[in-house]
Amino acid sequence: MLSKKTQYAFKALTFMAEQQHSGPFLIAEIADKKKIPLKFLESILLELKKAGILNSKKGKGGGYFYNAAPDTISLATIMRLMEGPIALLPCVSLNFYQKCEDCNEEKCGLNKTMVQVRDQTLTILENKKITDLVIS
Repeated sequence: MLSKKTQYAFKALTFMAEQQHSGPFLIAEIADKKKIPLKFLESILLELKKAGILNSKKGKGGGYFYNAAPDTISLATIMRLMEGPIALLPCVSLNFYQKCEDCNEEKCGLNKTMVQVRDQTLTILENKKITDLVIS
């Protein structure tokens, strides 16, 4: 299941994508419109800024805005940033691989199945962009 952190990140990014030409966006405005706790949203947006997804401007007319077009940012990128691995087992993760201590991957049916799950999940998440979450 997606954590609240990831859900809130997607909600905030979707809100910003819906009104892309109206930015920069104040944290308080996003928090109010999307019903996200302000302090939690502050840390999420800061993390997205550190990763280069967002940028910010201080002062009058300031706030957060996209650093790259939202139609170029995959859902997988955001999920990895917020959640870490997308794979359900560490032994099938592409970016966070860890060998299982008690398992021979060559003869593990669970490993083989979870590789298929990972591949199908990634096919969807890598091809879906933030703008695909916008419903008009």
